[in-house]
Amino acid sequence: MIPGTVLQLKLRKTQFKINQHLHEILQLSLRETHPRINQHLQKMPHLLRHRESLSWGVPRIRKRLPLELLRRTALAVQLMITSCAETGLWAVVVLCMVIVGIPQLTVPAPGPSPAPANENPGKIVEAGDSGVPAMHAGLLPNGKVVFLDKVEDFTKLKLPNNQFAYSSEYDPETKKAVPLAYKTNAFCSGGTFLADGRFVSLGGNAPLAEIDPTVGDGFKGIRYLDRTKDDQEGKAWDEPEDAKLTSARWYASAQTLADGTVFVASGSLNGLDPAKPENNNPTYEILNKDGTTQGKDFEMDILVKNQPYYMYPFLHLLNDGNVFIFVSKSSEVYDIKGQKIVKTLQDLPGDYRTYPNTGTSVMMPLTSGNKWAADIIICGGGAYQDTTSPTDPSCGRIKPQDDDPKWEMESMPEGRGMVEGTLLADGTIIFVNGAGRGAQGFELADQPTQTALIYDPAKPAGQRFTLGPRSPIPRLYHSVALLLLDGTLLITGSNPVEMPVQEPTPEHKFITDFRIEIYTPPYLSGERADMRPENIKLSSKSLKADGSTFNVEFEVSDGAKGVKLALYHGGFVTHSVHMGARMLFLDTEGWANGSKQQKITVKMPPNGNIAPPGPYVVYVVVDYDKLGGVPGIGQFVQVA
Repeated sequence: MIPGTVLQLKLRKTQFKINQHLHEILQLSLRETHPRINQHLQKMPHLLRHRESLSWGVPRIRKRLPLELLRRTALAVQLMITSCAETGLWAVVVLCMVIVGIPQLTVPAPGPSPAPANENPGKIVEAGDSGVPAMHAGLLPNGKVVFLDKVEDFTKLKLPNNQFAYSSEYDPETKKAVPLAYKTNAFCSGGTFLADGRFVSLGGNAPLAEIDPTVGDGFKGIRYLDRTKDDQEGKAWDEPEDAKLTSARWYASAQTLADGTVFVASGSLNGLDPAKPENNNPTYEILNKDGTTQGKDFEMDILVKNQPYYMYPFLHLLNDGNVFIFVSKSSEVYDIKGQKIVKTLQDLPGDYRTYPNTGTSVMMPLTSGNKWAADIIICGGGAYQDTTSPTDPSCGRIKPQDDDPKWEMESMPEGRGMVEGTLLADGTIIFVNGAGRGAQGFELADQPTQTALIYDPAKPAGQRFTLGPRSPIPRLYHSVALLLLDGTLLITGSNPVEMPVQEPTPEHKFITDFRIEIYTPPYLSGERADMRPENIKLSSKSLKADGSTFNVEFEVSDGAKGVKLALYHGGFVTHSVHMGARMLFLDTEGWANGSKQQKITVKMPPNGNIAPPGPYVVYVVVDYDKLGGVPGIGQFVQVA
């Protein structure tokens, strides 16, 4: 026990802090009760007549106040418990924890941490435009990029039927995009690559017949895009009439599994208020290897408990076939075949990390050296769905398969929502896009975060972030980024308005941006640009995840010290979520020091949990001592 005078002082300080939180609660209450009933609807006059269904737009969490009150109340209670613990009144501590249901006191998330400029930051240049707003994207097996959007009243491309196109195929070499047709509204869908290499979009939203009567209901839609053969450029999405999801899913995530089946989780049933459980679909279903549904939904506890923050969950397939799933602040390891939770992990400190305050999640490159075990980082997020929401600068890094996994906390130089993390060919991560204030949703974000952040996972905590170049283009809601075959990063999108806006106005501060940028990373900048490995030849482009081997021949420049071979799958990209993305550094033999002509033998991983079937890119990354790794032009392979 501590002396009474000290106890009184501590309690007064605690009461002061509690009063601060109560004052914030009052401010929230006043802000929420201010007359703003039709503020957003008045910005969308052509949609006012659809107010009965409200299946357009974005899933707004209209009950923000109770969630924020709960958060503030929890902070106040934690302060009281901390005070009790300091005084030694443990009976009171236990009583508080029982009453409030707090199993443990969480460690606060760190604030922003300054980062130095990268000595070789790379550069960002414009490279044509996407033709359509880039809500979803993927790197196709033909080396081109597909963009996929919702029904709009304007895009830059038209179809033969004179309707606007809502999907396009972009060629990084010519910097031109061609229109693609689809049959159902792909608004905020999920997706993946199937085992046979086809790109698939899952779910969507209702039709907007007054804008385009040729596009139907997409809530249960399954759309296939095949680019596995030559001469398929410009071919429309395939949507067989009998290919439908078991249930409606808007804002669902997907992950291809080792046997080629697809795990599809979460989504909205109707696009209505996610604060009302009857509007939500906190279940998962399994698609067959050919992308057709097995016809059954399974309730998922982590999705149920985290409503309304249950949409677009982060999914990562682990080396034992289980799936790491993260929503809100919660995560677990889930056994899909056994339909059971394997392990419940600690909550990630900080604010919400998934829709509508999505940060980003990246699984580090897998290697045999750590038995292909996952190391996952989650960065950014926000407090609630409104333009006033602060964004979170913190990142949590976890190895979910450890015996006692814990979050290792670090932070970016600034808070970022909608930040997008992408693995680069050398295993570093680039973070681009996002906002310093606000949330996901139409015109709910401000203070664009336009400086690229380079993250080196191999360095010690506190030294991993450096500053890359700054883009002149704000990339807010509905932006994307993905790695191209040549090792550069494509960045495009930003459509934070309900329907495209081409010029800023007092009512619409941020426009719909069609411009594409290409970021050249440090490993291709300066003298490294002329040191790529060349004349790369693979003995086979049909590979198996069974421990088998294949050979790679290539030429290197003077001074080469070694080689790494990356096997990369870019996945389905939307809303800062890279569904299915993963990178493996494979074991190699045969490097010959001092030789310009190289021939190495590469060993594939032992099973499909580590490399699920589908299209991958092989990058030969040659190490040049002080200059680091330099990748050659990637080549697509098909993994079975």
